[in-house]
Amino acid sequence: MRRCGVPASLWQNPWRLLLAINAAVLVGVFLHKIQLPPYVPYIHLLVDYHFGFIKRALIGAIVALFTAKVPVWLVFALGGVTWLATLGLYARLFQKAFGFTAKTLPLFVFTAGSPFFLKNFMHTLGHFDIYGCALAIVLLLMPAGSLLFVATATLFSIMLVLIHHIHLLMYVPTIITIVVIRHYLACGCNRTNNTFGVAAFAIVSALFFAAQFLGTMPIPEADFVAYLKSRMADPSRTDLLQFSYIWYQPLAKEVADTWGRLPHNILGVPVFAALIWLHTPLWRYLASLIDALAKDMHRRLVLAAVIGVSLAYLVMFAMVFDYSRWISNWAVCMFLILHAVKMLPAARETPPIPAEDRKTNTFGLILTLIPRVGIIRPF
Repeated sequence: MRRCGVPASLWQNPWRLLLAINAAVLVGVFLHKIQLPPYVPYIHLLVDYHFGFIKRALIGAIVALFTAKVPVWLVFALGGVTWLATLGLYARLFQKAFGFTAKTLPLFVFTAGSPFFLKNFMHTLGHFDIYGCALAIVLLLMPAGSLLFVATATLFSIMLVLIHHIHLLMYVPTIITIVVIRHYLACGCNRTNNTFGVAAFAIVSALFFAAQFLGTMPIPEADFVAYLKSRMADPSRTDLLQFSYIWYQPLAKEVADTWGRLPHNILGVPVFAALIWLHTPLWRYLASLIDALAKDMHRRLVLAAVIGVSLAYLVMFAMVFDYSRWISNWAVCMFLILHAVKMLPAARETPPIPAEDRKTNTFGLILTLIPRVGIIRPF
């Protein structure tokens, strides 16, 4: 039996079709993105450590090792390669944790096809958020049985803070969660492990405070802009330098700007709430995974981690007004924690997200058709 030319079986189990639609939506988001001026991403490729230690300069410093002049297209090339790498890493992670079968396709659509995840990373192509996600996935894939794993996580956290210090709130808490779940719960806590972990956290925290309070550009802004122009392949594109002030803006000014925009930006909260609600089958599955854990201590630690990561994002909401990005990355962190929980010993098997439930199918279709969440305000 067919309905509008579509086989009835496809209406009952549409998840392969939803994956194809997601791929088409991603292409559309990419074509739209490359037509937009990359204001913030481009200037980050120009800023390096030429004038000493400053915040938000690691990516630009790496680019400076390979080219003296930075073309605008490099934003999309570098961002595109990072996005493809993240897609590949996540596909490998999902295959390792759940496998690609008819029963797991709904879960893949609710994570990889979520407007919070890869589609929004495509919309924010060139921004620094995706680096935290990619490195966290690497930690979920690599062996975790030695202190080398903790050292690698520390190195990744240092890199993220040097890319942008807000990563201390954005992805470092999730990295800590992954380290605790994959290493400390498996290998146990002893003096060496604990000392190494505390020292690593202290180093990353100290670096954050150095970047936040000591990483301001030490020269007049006019001289800074002149240097940035010297690194541009097309110095006439002065419109791409309008955000040079962020290397001079103190934390108090960022907080004041955020609270000044709050009455307008808070109007997006119901939209965010609706998007989170549309992921209800996924959240139920995560709750079931946690409930099925073999040890009570593991359940308590995972719940504490979910609360801790969420509180870190709440602090970000109070400090910086890119709300659509923050809520999207919070959801991605929940997806990554779900994969980490899957690696813990379970007392019983958790039933997958139902593939033929009408409400679940409707939620999956709606999320598939939403192209992205945005940067500041919804859509």
